[in-house]
Amino acid sequence: MQIGSLIAVYFVVWWLTFVAVLPIGSHSHHEKGAEIVAGSDPGAPVQPRLIAKGLITTALAAVFTALLLWGISNETLQAYWNR
Repeated sequence: MQIGSLIAVYFVVWWLTFVAVLPIGSHSHHEKGAEIVAGSDPGAPVQPRLIAKGLITTALAAVFTALLLWGISNETLQAYWNR
């Protein structure tokens, strides 16, 4: 696989993983019983922890991309898919 294709696959896998990881551990102002500032959404997270979630997403996306590339290049799986 060429480097451009690899980067494109990783980018797509990263965003899909980020969307899946984003709600984990998030608590809204309403759930925590925190004061809701006028004009803000009561469902907004109190502490979004985006940096930690970004790092977790990066690690998971690397693993998922490696598994995907392994599955694509595995001769046994290719024989199974092409029968």
